[in-house]
Amino acid sequence: MPELPEVEALAHHLREHAVGRTVTRIDVASLTVLKTVEPGPSALHGHEVTAASRRGKFLILQVGELALVTHLARAGWLRWSDALPAPPPRPGKGPIALRLHLQEVGGTRAGFDLTEAGTQKRLAVYVVTDPGQVPGIARLGPDVMALSRDELAGLLAGRTERLKTALTDQALLAGVGNAYSDEVLHAARLSPYATTGRLPDEAVDRLYDALQRVLRDAVDRSVGQSAARLKGEKRSGLAVHARTGLPCPACSDTVREVAFADRSMQYCPTCQTGGKPLADRRLSRLLR
Repeated sequence: MPELPEVEALAHHLREHAVGRTVTRIDVASLTVLKTVEPGPSALHGHEVTAASRRGKFLILQVGELALVTHLARAGWLRWSDALPAPPPRPGKGPIALRLHLQEVGGTRAGFDLTEAGTQKRLAVYVVTDPGQVPGIARLGPDVMALSRDELAGLLAGRTERLKTALTDQALLAGVGNAYSDEVLHAARLSPYATTGRLPDEAVDRLYDALQRVLRDAVDRSVGQSAARLKGEKRSGLAVHARTGLPCPACSDTVREVAFADRSMQYCPTCQTGGKPLADRRLSRLLR
């Protein structure tokens, strides 16, 4: 799932390649991807792209007085092309959900496809006058990259859920998902099952430092890469997430996994849970 670093890198890519160009056409290959009706995508035709930005894990393209807002969900992606084909994508065929064409430069049709792999179609696209009209954006908490240490401590104080749950709650902290929460907790040497509101000051310090360092390092690795290569760049920088059974790069213990109905998390027992493996069931507690 694209998270803050990947979406920030995509926004950077669009600032470099799309801003200043005019939208000439939008092909919708999957009507289910559109979550708004009025204004429709055709309202963007003939207007200049003036900005590209991110809010949490939402990608925002400002086009004239309207905004094209995309949430890539679990399996969505943006694939840029300097030479898009002229024929529109066939509805219901292949992974392309929407194609945006920009004005020709040097005889080529630049633009991008919004794609989604798999059978669970959750990619969402909105055309709005204000990004705040998108329900998911309206519910976002503060951006995790913009928080101070004391602001983070204030948000966590008194909460009773597990730390892993808190880090991935977009209404509490915007931008971190399943993968980077695993990475942050590993870097901070904290159990994913730690009670959020009971962290001592020293643990909050480690958590804040890990959030800033892990996410900024990931942004630095991703920004400037070709949009089509960002998924691979994400995988190359992971220490524990999606590395079940491999040695922890910090201590060489075996990375373990807890699987849930629709996702899993990875962690290192030696680095994070005092050497104790976590039971692999949803309501488990530390094995005694």
